[in-house]
Amino acid sequence: MRGDESPWLIVPAAGRGTRMGSDRPKQYLPLGARTVMGQTLARLHSAWPEATLMLCLDADDDWFDETAVPFARWQRVSGGEARWQSVRAALHALDGQADDEDWVLVHDVARPCVTAADLARLLAALRRDRVGGLLATPVTDTLKRQDDTQRVAATPSREGLWRAMTPQGFRFGVLRRALEHACSYGVAVTDEASAVEALGLSPLLVAGRSDNIKITHPEDLRFAAMILESQRDAS
Repeated sequence: MRGDESPWLIVPAAGRGTRMGSDRPKQYLPLGARTVMGQTLARLHSAWPEATLMLCLDADDDWFDETAVPFARWQRVSGGEARWQSVRAALHALDGQADDEDWVLVHDVARPCVTAADLARLLAALRRDRVGGLLATPVTDTLKRQDDTQRVAATPSREGLWRAMTPQGFRFGVLRRALEHACSYGVAVTDEASAVEALGLSPLLVAGRSDNIKITHPEDLRFAAMILESQRDAS
């Protein structure tokens, strides 16, 4: 990002989505008038049309149609099996393009319901923060921890617990250092924030809408369609 311009965007989309039980990766399943990927990219474009997109795809992806990309500036990156590997590859591709102080936002391709208002609020909050942060929502469900027989072992307190979502945004230099550190020391990386936490930093939690769901199972696709319809009616 140059000064106060739009951020760099990384969208990992190299996964195969096997839990969907479909004939194609979940990002290419139809959702409304577009695919899941098309809906997600359209949401990101509505907030940051001038951003540069780094789209991480499987090297053998035969489903991708570049007409689904609304960004004028974008690059295709060969992604890895894990999300963090795709993000790391995108950061390597940004070497020489991004400055260490530039903001990089990573968003799941399977989160098509994120709103432009949440995207704008996140970036506004990040620009006032030295570490970076992520959209998240407080946990409202009662949580259960299972034992080895899949019975309830404990009911942990949900006090102070948040459900992590995306986008997650960090300065280019911090995120690159975090993922290289995780790779070198075998840190378990579940999201970008966890890699940054391993550096001893505390990402900012920015409250977002709970309907920013991630499509993982077949029923999630139907739920996402209802959310998108509801959001259109509300607007």
